[in-house]
Amino acid sequence: MLCSPAHAQESANTGSWFQQTKARLDNIVDNGDQEVYLSGYAYHGRSTYTKERLRELNEKAWGLGGGRTIRNESGNDESLYFLAIRDSHMKPQLMAGYAYEWVANIPKTPVEVGAGYTVMLASRRDYFGGIPFPLALPVASIGVKGAKLMASYVPRLSSNKGNGDVLLLFARFEVK
Repeated sequence: MLCSPAHAQESANTGSWFQQTKARLDNIVDNGDQEVYLSGYAYHGRSTYTKERLRELNEKAWGLGGGRTIRNESGNDESLYFLAIRDSHMKPQLMAGYAYEWVANIPKTPVEVGAGYTVMLASRRDYFGGIPFPLALPVASIGVKGAKLMASYVPRLSSNKGNGDVLLLFARFEVK
């Protein structure tokens, strides 16, 4: 059901948690700007991986995705997205989720910076045999409203070397 952003926001502020969440997501789908995502680079922390292991890992995380983003009443971005990339082992990694970014404008320029979080379902062959699993990660961006360079960071997952400590760089472009 297509509704105005004001009506969707009013619906998002009333009812149960489920109803509020559904109204918020419906608002993004119905009123958000359509976007394309392009992935290109995954930096692996040099102190987390051995030189030998780094030579084996793929840092060209090419990928493509799509989504919708809405600038909410607070001036922040809320997104729904899906993204498929080539992971560190050159296998497919699929992600679908929600992102929230607090956005700040750089004075006297159209440039803005953002920082926030994403919650998603991710699927990788090397984790749980490819069964989607939940993941929450930080995100950051710099750019203009319709085009941003973005980053997300997977922290080191244990005290053992060779797990996590990966910075994924990607871009988000509005499609009109």
